[in-house]
Amino acid sequence: MFPSSLLGPLLLAIVGRSSALNFTIAGGQIFTPGFAIVDAPQPDTPLGGDLLEVALDVSANGKLALPPYPDNSESRIHNITIFLYSYGTGKNFTITNGTATANNASLGDIMLSEPGSTVKHVKWTWPDCLVGNGQPSAADSDRGLYNISIRQNFRLNGADHYTIFDLPISVTNSIESNLLRPACDSLNNPLLTPEEVTISGANDVPVLFAPGDSTQVQSSGGGSAKPGQGLGSGSPPTWHTEAYWVCIAGLAAAFWL
Repeated sequence: MFPSSLLGPLLLAIVGRSSALNFTIAGGQIFTPGFAIVDAPQPDTPLGGDLLEVALDVSANGKLALPPYPDNSESRIHNITIFLYSYGTGKNFTITNGTATANNASLGDIMLSEPGSTVKHVKWTWPDCLVGNGQPSAADSDRGLYNISIRQNFRLNGADHYTIFDLPISVTNSIESNLLRPACDSLNNPLLTPEEVTISGANDVPVLFAPGDSTQVQSSGGGSAKPGQGLGSGSPPTWHTEAYWVCIAGLAAAFWL
């Protein structure tokens, strides 16, 4: 299993220099380097409302059983953690790291939520600094472009893996003020550069379980926007995100054996 001490607020593991992100999509589902499949939202979706909602199929469309797993299970999801970060605003919020707090400020273990359902609906209360409507109205605004960062710690055919999958969205729709909204500072984690983060073995699997009719869709990427594209204060770094999934021949096919 990947060391739990490294599953905290880390940003990236393997980073390339690219101005775009590529996504594997079939039937509206976004396939990741792991078992989880994103049903919603789609890349670059403008979001707001009371909650950030993410729908994850954690069974690879029925290919993996739900927990509790047998002790000798060769394939299983150890845990899924999710963060929301932006290079432009410098924010890195915890959505779920397995510990639930009041008013959905951070969520508990999503694998244990909605027992019996292969789709887990993550519903996270937007923090107070994202309240507003439309594009950022001031240079120091925390609204704008973000990445939903989904980190999977799982076992596939007896081998443990850790992968990071970033989904760009924009926090530009209306979010109304509410006294129950958590303080941003209580959820914020240090935003580390690629040079500061090294996770041995991360992202050593390709996108898995996508059907033959899947297509590659390119996105501008929430983390690679330039000043004036809905970001808050500060210039974004000169590097851009694109995790490179190392294709291991026969890896996904071996899961069927």
